[in-house]
Amino acid sequence: QVQLVESGGGLVQAGGSLRLSCKASGNINTIIAIAWYRQAPGKQRDVVATITRGGSTTYADSVKGRFSISRDNFEDAVYLQMNDLKPEDTAVYYCSQYPNQGSWGQGTQVIVSS
Repeated sequence: QVQLVESGGGLVQAGGSLRLSCKASGNINTIIAIAWYRQAPGKQRDVVATITRGGSTTYADSVKGRFSISRDNFEDAVYLQMNDLKPEDTAVYYCSQYPNQGSWGQGTQVIVSS
């Protein structure tokens, strides 16, 4: 089974940008759809963006126009470009098969300071 590992989080000021990476341990084309999720302290884990094997994307209303999900089948990776970050984007970000099958990685922490 292909494992997904997140990276790229960090501390950034409001208005800044970060690019998260989700690297697959094998052929990412075996996964039909991949999503970025996030979980803020004390809140449930929510879907931020999804991308299918064919490149179709969806976004949560809260990130539309600011975040962009992309997929590189040659690099076996999915990326989340996050621009104009806001303090409410602070969360642990996870990538996973969509819908999630019950397995989560370590995630990557994003902290946006005001």
